[in-house]
Amino acid sequence: MPYQPIRGVICPTVTPLKPNGDINPGMIRPLADFLIDKGVAGIYPLGTTGEGPLFSAEERKVVAAATVEAVAGRVPVIIHTGAITTGETIELTRHAQSIGADAASVITPWYFPLDEAALEAHYGAVYQAAPDFPVYLYNLPAMATNSLSAALATRLARRYENCVGLKDSSGDLDTMFATNHLREGRFNTCIGPDGLILAGLSMGLDAAVSGSLNYIPEIIVGLYQAIMAGGLERARQLQQQQQAVSAVVASGGWLPIVKGIMAERGLPVGGARAPLMTASADAVRACVAQLRALKVDLSRV
Repeated sequence: MPYQPIRGVICPTVTPLKPNGDINPGMIRPLADFLIDKGVAGIYPLGTTGEGPLFSAEERKVVAAATVEAVAGRVPVIIHTGAITTGETIELTRHAQSIGADAASVITPWYFPLDEAALEAHYGAVYQAAPDFPVYLYNLPAMATNSLSAALATRLARRYENCVGLKDSSGDLDTMFATNHLREGRFNTCIGPDGLILAGLSMGLDAAVSGSLNYIPEIIVGLYQAIMAGGLERARQLQQQQQAVSAVVASGGWLPIVKGIMAERGLPVGGARAPLMTASADAVRACVAQLRALKVDLSRV
C-alpha cells in the first residue's frame, strides 16, 4: 500500500457551527479554500481543535464527507477517527476510507487507563479492519489519559503496512525522533505543539500539525518556509511571534477565541459546542486588539 508522506504544515480545522450549535457544512468549503490558498499542505478535521469528541458519530461523518468534498483533492485530507471505543473507531475509520479521504488518524482511547497490551490490541484491530487504508497514530496524553510510547509506535509501524505515521502532541521530541527513521524515513512524523515547530522541523521531522493555521496561517506557513530555506533568524522571529499570539489566545480561553478571531477575518465559523463556552464579543475584540499590537495580519478573507 504506497503512501506519500506529507511534508509541510497541516491544519487541524475547526468545525463550523450554526447559532443553534448544529454542524454548518456550508462553511467548510470557504474555510478549506482560505487555508489552501494560504499554503497548507494538508487538512485534518475533527481533532482537538475540531472539537471531534464533542460530536456524535453521525455528525463526525457529515463533517468528514463535507471536508473531503470541499478539498476536492487539492491537498491530502486526514480524518481524525479516534473514539473511546474500538468499535466506533473502526466504524469511523471505514467511513473515512469510503468517502475518499487520504488517511485517518487515531488518538488513544480516553478516560479509562489502558496498558500497552490494550493499546496494541486496539490499534491492531483498527489496522486490520481497514488494511488498505493509511492510518496515523495520534499521541495526546494530556487529553486522552493514555500515552503512546516510541516502542509501541515502532512495533505497530513494523507490523502493519497501513500504519503510516505519527502525529505527536505530547511535547516529547524523543518519541518523535525515535520514530523518524522508520521505513527508511518514509514513516510520516508530524509534530503537534505549535511551540515546537521550529525545534521539530529543524531536526528533520516531516510536518507540523498546527491549530494556529486556522486564524494565523501566514505566520505558520512563513515559519515552515523559513525553516526549509535555512533562514534560522527569520524562523526564530516567527516562532516567537507565534508563541506570543498563542499566549494571548490562551489567556482568552483558546478555542472559543480562535473561532471569534476567524469571524473577524471573514470566516464566520460560529461558536463552540457545549460544554465549551462561546466567547463574548468583548473578549474577542480585546484579543484582536492585542494581536494587532503584535503586528499580526488579521486582514479579512
